Amino acid sequence: ELRHRASPWQRNLGYPLAMLGLLALTGISVLIVCFHVLELLLDDAAMPRGIQDASLGQVSFSIFGSFGAALQVILIFYLMVSSVVGFYSSPLFTRLLPERQDTPLTKIIGNCVSLLVLSSALPVFSRTLGITRFDLLGDFGRFNWLGNFYIVFLYNMGFAGLTTLCLVKRVSWAVQAELIRAFGED
Repeated sequence: ELRHRASPWQRNLGYPLAMLGLLALTGISVLIVCFHVLELLLDDAAMPRGIQDASLGQVSFSIFGSFGAALQVILIFYLMVSSVVGFYSSPLFTRLLPERQDTPLTKIIGNCVSLLVLSSALPVFSRTLGITRFDLLGDFGRFNWLGNFYIVFLYNMGFAGLTTLCLVKRVSWAVQAELIRAFGED
């Protein structure tokens, strides 16, 4: 119903551009994680431990300078939004979604706790995936498991593999549906 009420500009330009943007952000994040996996295999310095000697403003946290830093910020916001959407889309937590004008206090508290846990995990998530090396005021590099190569490597491989699988599945299903619709088969 919402698609039918959308203007032609929105349907023909807005939605495809948004889809291309989401595909690009997902592809860039997978490429960065794959590059981080290669770094992990070749260099021990790629492990997401805390940065002891680099002080803020003296050393760039991105190899691409300001553009890379802006890309990291955009990717972190994208990961934050996709984590929240994925959390509320999971079958276990769909009942936690707030309802307009009819949300009980326990559900509001549950949502606050869930969003707090997700936002607290985001810095460690982005550091472990190699998207950023910035410590964000909390020294998240002090976690002992961040020094374990196997955990970090499997975490990165799992993210890259599962994200690629979901991306291919979504795109291939959309292409299959369009081909079936184009050929007139049900």
